[in-house]
Order: sequence, then structure tokens, then C-alpha cells
Amino acid sequence: MNSVYFRTQFLTSAHKLSQLPPDTGVEIAFAGRSNSGKSSAINTITQTRNLARSSKTPGRTQLLNYFEVLEQRYIVDLPGYGYAKVPQQSRQHWSKTLGAYIQARSALQCVVIVMDARRPLTGNDWQMIDWCLGAGVNLHCLLTKADKLNRSNAAKALLETQAALEKAGVEATLQLFSSLKKQGIDDAHELLDMWLFNNPRAQQLDM
Repeated sequence: MNSVYFRTQFLTSAHKLSQLPPDTGVEIAFAGRSNSGKSSAINTITQTRNLARSSKTPGRTQLLNYFEVLEQRYIVDLPGYGYAKVPQQSRQHWSKTLGAYIQARSALQCVVIVMDARRPLTGNDWQMIDWCLGAGVNLHCLLTKADKLNRSNAAKALLETQAALEKAGVEATLQLFSSLKKQGIDDAHELLDMWLFNNPRAQQLDM
């Protein structure tokens, strides 16, 4: 584990792209369907309870929430998608906003797509993947709630997801994760280390 993530703090929220911090640092965004376990995953990775606040009402969180790991190094919690009861106007706004954020944000190094291991790669997940591919953004798939499956079925879910991505020509890293069992934290930290500290853009910040 890397204890630097345990000092992560909330920085700001944005309803529209003009409210985002300057596009000069490095950031990893977490995206996922409502109720996929995205907020719980961020809280587990940072070992900070309620850093990313989950709502009992799916689809209620409609802000881009920025968390600062260190100066100019951010984790971004994107609004959950795919919840049918969100008004059509709100869905259209966030579809446009998220697409524009991924395609235009030069600080964005990787998108972590959080998916329930029991129901990976929904239509909304593929839309997010397509946006990332179009923008040349790196992808990591975090299959959450792995504790809901036995070891054999969890491994099967991981392999089947990997096979589906490969068949579609998508390059991505994958892992199993469980907030309840604290499974997968080391792997998640290694990913964050790579994109927040050890890639050329991040190293330019230290010059």
C-alpha cells in the first residue's frame, strides 16, 4: 500500500466544465453506473470514510468531485450514470458534460470504470469506453463487490470481461475489488502510482 492516498482530501465540486481546476495537473477519474460501488471503492482506496459520499438514492450525485492526493494530483469522482429515474434533461446534460470532459481534459491520464462484478460491461459502460478510446485515455476496469461471488465465479467474471474487451479491440487493465473485504487495494494503489506519479506528464510537475 501507499499511505500517500490516506491523506487525500476533498478539493472542490463542479457542475460544469468551466468550474474545474486548471488543466495543469494529473488526474485519474472514477466512472461507473449508479450503485456500482464507486464511492465505496474511492473511500476504501483512500482509507477515508465518507470522502466520496454515496447516496441512498441512485443517480442523485450530479457533480464532478475533485479530491487532492498531493498538489496537482487528483482523483475525480464522476457522476454515476445509467439510472433510469434521473430526468431526461439531466441525463442529456451529464452525457454531454462527461463526454466533453474525457475528450478535452489533458490532465486526465486514466479512467477507472467501476463495474459490479456480477453485471459488468453494460451499455453505459461501453459508452464510457468509447469516449475514452476516442480521446486516447487509458482504461482500468475495477470489478467491485467481488465478495458477492465465490472465488471461482469471481475469476470467471474477470476472464469473461477481459475476453469481451479483447474481442472489441479495447486495451485495458482489470482487477477484482471488494470494499467489504478490503480486496484489491494494493493493485489499485499501483495503478494510481503509475498515472499520478510515474508517467511523463506527472514527472514534469516535479521538475
